[in-house]
Amino acid sequence: MNSDFAHRIALVGNPNCGKTSLFNQLTGTRQKVANYAGVTVERKEGQVTLPTGRTLQILDLPGAYSLHSTSPDEAITRAVCLGEQAGEAAPDLIVCVADATNLRLHLRFVLEVQRLGKPMLLVLNMMDAAKRRGIRIDTTRLATELGVRVVECIAVKPEGIAALTTVLDQPLPAVAPPLLSPDDDLHAEVRRLLSSCVLMPTQTDARDDALDRVLLHPVFGLVWLAVLMFFIFQAVFSWAEPFMNGIEWAVSTLGQIATTGIPPGILHSLINDGIFAGVGGVLVFLPQILILFVFILILEESGYLPRAAFLLDRQMHKAGLTGRAFIPLLSSFACAVPGIMATRSISDPRDRLTTIMVAPLMTCSARLPVYTLLIAAFIPANSVIGLFNLQGIVLFLLYFGGIFSALVVATVMTWMQKDRSEHALLMELPSYRLPDPKSLLIGLQERAMIFIKRVGGIILAVTILLWFLATFPSPPEGATLPAINYSFAGQLGALLSYVFAPIGFGWEISIALVPGMAAREVAVAALGTVYAISGSEDLVASQLSSLIAAQWTLPTALSLLVWFIFAPQCLSTLATVRRETGSWRLVGIMTGYLFGLAYLASFITYRLALYFS
Repeated sequence: MNSDFAHRIALVGNPNCGKTSLFNQLTGTRQKVANYAGVTVERKEGQVTLPTGRTLQILDLPGAYSLHSTSPDEAITRAVCLGEQAGEAAPDLIVCVADATNLRLHLRFVLEVQRLGKPMLLVLNMMDAAKRRGIRIDTTRLATELGVRVVECIAVKPEGIAALTTVLDQPLPAVAPPLLSPDDDLHAEVRRLLSSCVLMPTQTDARDDALDRVLLHPVFGLVWLAVLMFFIFQAVFSWAEPFMNGIEWAVSTLGQIATTGIPPGILHSLINDGIFAGVGGVLVFLPQILILFVFILILEESGYLPRAAFLLDRQMHKAGLTGRAFIPLLSSFACAVPGIMATRSISDPRDRLTTIMVAPLMTCSARLPVYTLLIAAFIPANSVIGLFNLQGIVLFLLYFGGIFSALVVATVMTWMQKDRSEHALLMELPSYRLPDPKSLLIGLQERAMIFIKRVGGIILAVTILLWFLATFPSPPEGATLPAINYSFAGQLGALLSYVFAPIGFGWEISIALVPGMAAREVAVAALGTVYAISGSEDLVASQLSSLIAAQWTLPTALSLLVWFIFAPQCLSTLATVRRETGSWRLVGIMTGYLFGLAYLASFITYRLALYFS
């Protein structure tokens, strides 16, 4: 191996500098995501093949504002750059990515990285936006001043990284001596570099200012945000229907093919009633989950998310949160695990803890299979004032119920805390930009693979286990009830039904809630398995919603919908809370209050529905 050339490259930079877009453009689909050993910080690594045929390993490190770490993200970035991270080889070259439209903030971090004394390259990203604003950067002089090679880049365009790949294919640059001693003022040096190397006609983009006057307006901005969220939930329910029908047909066809020639018996039951009735019933909801992720990724890529956080700061402050909590909470709509991990960006420990404790109340994508199943079964697909889908409106209300509950819980937690001091919100608002289609597709692929792995992993395992519990032991001779009533699952469901009967849950639902603790969407698979073994396999194979619509009452369905707003049916979330807080006590408190709210809300809903039905 030639030591004159880089083999491992670390991408570093401030949040919102376009680093991940550059990583996606370089590596494409040749990347993998994991966590660093012992911590929950995400690790992204990929490969790039250079024009000469050489292959480089690219590591996309977490965004950091400083190497003087105040968060786990920044601590990991510093440790990897210094070669101090356990199990991680030191990079041969550090590529520092900076937003060319906001060098005042980004150059400070560049100077910190230079102090490490490592081979380094500075990439000025978003050069098209900088030139459009009239910003002129003397890259030759900047490179001379820093003692570091400077490369212009447009990360969202394939041709925009050509200069970078050419440089990466060259021998390692020499290590330049640091410009400053540890005691020197970084901000003063940044001002000097800007005055000598950068001509900036305006501090902000005129187009950004025009959009912000509307989107950040204290009234119209909130209206726009509400309309946007409402549209998203309408789209999740409406756009996915043809794709869901296609997956449902494919699963049914594959189930028939798989059981062709297999006589009725244990094996036939396992394949048909266990695997295809369970796993297939969850896989059908993949289109809805991906549509939700599309919107979240677009909002993130466009630069709107930080603005939404800024806009909601005043409203969230009333609940004891800051606008910075908005991004982790929005991430929790996809999954509470990355949402809780994203709270590492909240510097205040009090605000971070409150955000962690309410994040599970956000309606994650794992709830969508349950919501969709029940809404399709009990809510007619009627049009409201000729514009809106009634089912989409109900879905929106369920999401809103989670948001409202989170704000109420956060308010109570803030009231119970001794420290009620206020904390100002300081956030960088990046320039608006068109989302990179390639980055969107890669992000969707990652989410789809995560979901499919869950289906093929934990959901498949739990489904097979539930099939076993629902199949054995066999009914006694002369039995008159369905076989499942005499099984282990039937006996467990009968016991649990005493606990859940006051909120309208029968033994079938009670059984489904137990494996649903592993992952919420498993509850749908469990219902499919239970009903298939109960003798309704034909109807399950066609549509589970038709079956429950015929056998459940509306109060029961409403009660179950409300239950899933609150219930902490995800062990991964609880494990993440334990890792992020280091406290089993907080995990116990979270589990207790969520189960308590779920039972109370379902009880009230069920009784009111019975009264008015």
